[in-house]
Amino acid sequence: MIDFLLGLIEEHAFLGLFITSFLASTILPLGSEVFVVLLISKGFDTFTIIMVASIGNYLGACTTYYIGLIGRRDIIERFFSISREQLEKTDKLFAKYGVFLLLLTWMPIIGDAIAAMGGILKLDFKVFSFYVFIGKMARYTVLSYITVGALAGIQ
Repeated sequence: MIDFLLGLIEEHAFLGLFITSFLASTILPLGSEVFVVLLISKGFDTFTIIMVASIGNYLGACTTYYIGLIGRRDIIERFFSISREQLEKTDKLFAKYGVFLLLLTWMPIIGDAIAAMGGILKLDFKVFSFYVFIGKMARYTVLSYITVGALAGIQ
């Protein structure tokens, strides 16, 4: 059974990584980190892993941004598990740090609130995209190279 599951993961590795990364940045409390580590340990190309995970996670954040943009706080609170209090705290953080806060959309719990607040505040989508993608890619780059280093140390 384990061999079957590993074979399935390897056969659909990048599609699975993309979907997991996308969902991790939207409505499901998933972590795509395990998938990244697994693919690196299986010898998949590190650059491709970084890009697929970054793009999937970025597009998930764009979904959250869009829902905020159209003013659907009810959806954000119900399906994204972002409370009104989190949104208010994030609003204050935006007032203090500006668009640089978008670099932290990769963080658990607060990241989704940051993406949603970006939409609620109607931030320019180009600015949103630039900072969010840079933050997401930095996250997966660091994770990937820590994993590569750790695996090299094991061998």
